[in-house]
Amino acid sequence: MNSQDNNTLISFVIPCYRSQGTIETVINEIRETINQKNATERPSEQSSEGTAAKIPARVFSYEIILVNDSSPDDVWSVIKRLAAEDHNIKGICLAKNFGQHCALMAGYAQATGDYVVSLDDDGQTPASETFKLVDELEKGYDVVYGYYEHAKQHLFRRFGSWTNKKMAEAIIGQPKTLKTTSFFIMKKFIVEEIVKYPHPFAYISGLVFRATKNLGNVEVGHRLRLEGESGYTIAGLIRLWINGFTAFSVKPLRAATFIGFLCAIIGLIAGGFVVYEKLMNPAVPLGYTSLLASLLFIGGMIMLLLGLIGEYVGRIYISINHSPQYVIREKV
Repeated sequence: MNSQDNNTLISFVIPCYRSQGTIETVINEIRETINQKNATERPSEQSSEGTAAKIPARVFSYEIILVNDSSPDDVWSVIKRLAAEDHNIKGICLAKNFGQHCALMAGYAQATGDYVVSLDDDGQTPASETFKLVDELEKGYDVVYGYYEHAKQHLFRRFGSWTNKKMAEAIIGQPKTLKTTSFFIMKKFIVEEIVKYPHPFAYISGLVFRATKNLGNVEVGHRLRLEGESGYTIAGLIRLWINGFTAFSVKPLRAATFIGFLCAIIGLIAGGFVVYEKLMNPAVPLGYTSLLASLLFIGGMIMLLLGLIGEYVGRIYISINHSPQYVIREKV
């Protein structure tokens, strides 16, 4: 915050995908929210050694960074028009679809605000409640997440969010009391730390959790999408989980070691039981079904664990070959 003019700049970073019909509504809500907040800020009077002195009103300004993640609709034309009409709006067009988190990274790299807010392009996240996040952040937190008491999502998305939370708590150190969503605010120094991450497998929560543990929560509303359906499929959510948990933790590899050890113990016990049965009763035939089941189980576990190791090796290979996190085709 600039102490001379008492101005606070808030950057809004919004990845855009299939939002040709909604993004302008989101932008208008941001403008209205900032204008209403500034209208409520008035110079106050305070006495200093018996002399009344006016404290200048705090003013909030904004910039909006819209990142077109190679959307198949004509959202880029809408972004260019909005940027031409309002100098506070910046547009970034990516050369291909890099995914929501890489699109956020592209936006963060262009953000100059004291605070940086991330929100969705479909109108579900309430831009009108931005100052709930701001007020909570100014209590001393580095990052504040809005959370929804009653999320307006399909059942599989709610299940996916719950699964993601539990896995994040176990693997990348998300505090158990923290509820994360796509609507959150960060201080500038956190954003500056996040954008140092050079690799193609960006996962924003993982980057936040390794930068700070000073995290807050505040309840906000949640609305139905203005139009269309979510761009995330079940397969897309699974890819996102794998991306986050293999890029920011070695716990899956440690789990693989534990599973291998457990399978070895089970195999040893089962082998001992078979030998004991044969010694005690030589007439007992060897079990073809149990043998086949054991082979399938052990073989499946081996392939699973090899696949997990291969995922790590593949990511190392892609990273050392400097695969880009995002490529910008055009900026306005």
